[in-house]
Amino acid sequence: MTDRTPMSRTRWTALVASVFLLLALVAVYMVLEETGTLGTILDAAALRERIVHLGAWGPFAVVALMMLAILVSPIPSAPIAMAAGAVYGHTWGTLYVVTGAEAGALAAFGIARLLGRAVLHRWFGERLPAGLIGSQNALMGIVFVSRLLPFVSFDLVSYAAGLTLLSAWRFALATLAGIIPASFLLAHFGREMASGEADRFMYTALALGLITAIPLGVKLWRDRTSRRCR
Repeated sequence: MTDRTPMSRTRWTALVASVFLLLALVAVYMVLEETGTLGTILDAAALRERIVHLGAWGPFAVVALMMLAILVSPIPSAPIAMAAGAVYGHTWGTLYVVTGAEAGALAAFGIARLLGRAVLHRWFGERLPAGLIGSQNALMGIVFVSRLLPFVSFDLVSYAAGLTLLSAWRFALATLAGIIPASFLLAHFGREMASGEADRFMYTALALGLITAIPLGVKLWRDRTSRRCR
């Protein structure tokens, strides 16, 4: 009996801390919406101007906004990445975007581990993927491929991965490897939009579409191969 009490208190403490964290995220979102900041985030050009006015604090704002975009679903990350590329260029813009996205993904992963499946299922409902089970290597592959597909919810994958047996370092590595190409292209995309050169803008859009098509092509090829083997 005495052995279960400390464990129970630890779980309750973790649960209360997680609830306060979730409430804080909701409060941040409401503040962003009420102050009009959310509208600015949705407009890459307006966000670019706001980041420029922040001066030396601009990179910290990009990292913080990327983290929020991962933790809070309604906040989109693409305009933030494009604004970062427009202000800081391909290299530094990509670095700031990757840093924020990786930190946000790890935070979501940690929250899921802390909260557990029951609470998150109430939060996301049927949107929460239930099939992320399997070996460590298979889970790493799923996380990596999902990062290359822009139509797959980044935040849901991060939360769902935290409910599996996937180790934190494997999740971090798969996420980092997967987000670098898309982050670079989005930053480059924003840079070319700011420059106003239509041809280079078109080539960047084609490259972004190619990165999306590659994992889909691999998946289709594997499905056909497995069917033939049967």
